[in-house]
Amino acid sequence: MAKTLLKKRPKKKIGVAPGTLVHVGEPSGEAITINLIDYDAEQLHEELLATDDVQRCCQLKASPTVSWINVNGIHEIGHIETLGDCFGLHPLVLEDILNTDHRPKLEDYDDYLFLVLKMLFYEKEEGIRTEQVSLVLGPNYVLSFQEKVGDVFDGVRERLRNSKGRIRKLGADYLAYALMDAVVDSYFAILESIGDEIEEMEQELVTDPSPQTLNRIHHFKREMILLRKSVWPLRELISGLQRIEAPLISETTGIFLRDVYDHTIQVVDTVETFRDIIAGMLDLYLSSISNRMNEVMKVLTIIATLFIPLTFLAGIYGMNFEYMPELHWRWGYFGLWGVMLATTAGMLRFFRRRKWL
Repeated sequence: MAKTLLKKRPKKKIGVAPGTLVHVGEPSGEAITINLIDYDAEQLHEELLATDDVQRCCQLKASPTVSWINVNGIHEIGHIETLGDCFGLHPLVLEDILNTDHRPKLEDYDDYLFLVLKMLFYEKEEGIRTEQVSLVLGPNYVLSFQEKVGDVFDGVRERLRNSKGRIRKLGADYLAYALMDAVVDSYFAILESIGDEIEEMEQELVTDPSPQTLNRIHHFKREMILLRKSVWPLRELISGLQRIEAPLISETTGIFLRDVYDHTIQVVDTVETFRDIIAGMLDLYLSSISNRMNEVMKVLTIIATLFIPLTFLAGIYGMNFEYMPELHWRWGYFGLWGVMLATTAGMLRFFRRRKWL
């Protein structure tokens, strides 16, 4: 089963001063790694850096090339603080990077833009797993911070390595767009998988609903809440990027942002549709259980109704009175059976004419 949305995560200590760096999120035993891709239209340099090489990233701030610095792991506060000092990040930005409970948002700090996204992964057995991705967009660099190794950006890396499309010819703003587009596209794959499971569950509801089906319905209701919390703010984020008056976003990239915004609207519409379907499935489950109970009660009622006159006759002739004329008839036993069978046949015929059977 997927992790419940009510699962408690480590929370920030109450009473600390704003800008105090405290990691809020799932603890990780993995060491922080840094993936560096530095490129322009003609050349590309890719390197995996250890945490001791954080200072090397500082030299890229003034480089004429575009630099993508991807940090895998945010639990070691010292290294995040060092990288923040190199690029002049505000303490509140570093605090937000370390706090993985933020909703998607956009903040403009004049020299750079700070974005928070939710990267989602889906497995049938485990459900949806969410991971926060923080992006810092500067004039010629993009910093991305992930909670752990593994992301949805492999397609972007391949395009950079193979120089496919316009990504190597445009600036850091287009790279940031490509990363956001990869996150949004991953939502479609998740929704497709969930849609297949919902179809299976609908068929199960119609044919053979069970208590396990009800558990699955509630599970998917929680998944839809998680998806909605991740997607709805993202729509506002991208809309804000389109409206923002900042030299960091070129007019060319703004056109592509509109496309991401359209994709986000499609995801939102699909999530809302799934929510309505799942809500209807709960009503369908209750109706199916009620119909099944009604069928059982119908059969039991018919059986009881058939036996009421038979029990009446048996009760009369089961009384121990001495003077009962029928007890001395030679064909009395067979005659009583005939009356019983005729009564039963007449009642069955009546039930069929009324379409109760």
